[in-house]
Amino acid sequence: MMKKILLIPIVLFVLISCNKEVKSDVVTVSGRKIMVNNQPYLIKGICYHPVPKGSDKRDFGNLTQDLSLMKEAGINTIRVYEPIEEVAVLDEINKAEIKVIIGFGYNQGGKNDILSGTFINYVNKFKNHNAILMWELGNEYNYHPEWFEGDIKNWYTAMNAASEIIHENDKNHPTTTAHGDLPDALALSMSKNIDVWGMNVYRWDNPETIFAQWEKVSEKPMYLSEAGGDSYMVIEKAGYKKGVNEKAQADATLNVLKKSFTNKNICSGITLFSFTDGWWKAGDNTTQDIGGWAPNSSGVPYDGSPNEEFWGIVDIERNKKQAFKVVQTLYEEQN
Repeated sequence: MMKKILLIPIVLFVLISCNKEVKSDVVTVSGRKIMVNNQPYLIKGICYHPVPKGSDKRDFGNLTQDLSLMKEAGINTIRVYEPIEEVAVLDEINKAEIKVIIGFGYNQGGKNDILSGTFINYVNKFKNHNAILMWELGNEYNYHPEWFEGDIKNWYTAMNAASEIIHENDKNHPTTTAHGDLPDALALSMSKNIDVWGMNVYRWDNPETIFAQWEKVSEKPMYLSEAGGDSYMVIEKAGYKKGVNEKAQADATLNVLKKSFTNKNICSGITLFSFTDGWWKAGDNTTQDIGGWAPNSSGVPYDGSPNEEFWGIVDIERNKKQAFKVVQTLYEEQN
């Protein structure tokens, strides 16, 4: 949870990258499509925030094994919630032929954030790295006007300005945001500089209605920046038993992915939530705890409860859950 923030104008501290100019993939948009080197790009992705058992900090110590599992599952895109500063990590991801959606927060204590303007330093440092797919501004901030003096228009103003600054500095990568469900008229009217709209969608196991809704309000590309289900049922429901239930997660994953890929004329893919279980989210980070909370989460299949520590397609020891095979099968079908 972010602390209360004081709104101040974005201040730019632009650093000139010392990296030599290198040839990297060019990412653009054309109509409703994301394009990489002028070819349509379908996101077959996963949200990735690896936190080891007993910690609450992201750690890439397991990256090599994780990338191997991702490749096995057919994943071509990783979505991260904060910038990756380690060049070696980006290099290894690129070597695996996987792209990254880099997320910037609004107020991260002046480090690579939108409030201070330091996000653009990161953009300029890494804009020529071949692993980069898009720059993402914010994650479900529309659910949190309290972070913006009670007025969500303050966020849309800052997001739109940040997107414009990125466009001025990087012509080869689009901007995106992870919006909580469908953007309303206010969000769309105030955020015209956003190139691709990501949407975190939890409409049980069927996100299909959002595609028709999006088609009516925008001609820009969209993708599901979060969707899926967890592997714990807090109650018995819809034929799924209470307790750890990998089948419930696998079935939800199957239905979400099928609906997403059936609507490729509108939807540019998905970064499924998430790669690995996160033991740090709901209680003691040395144990896997039931519970947790997320805004607007009553649509989580199949119990309406987002058990925050059970969302991985692999567990914290990297053992594959049933959902892993579903992802592998559905992603490979898109080749």
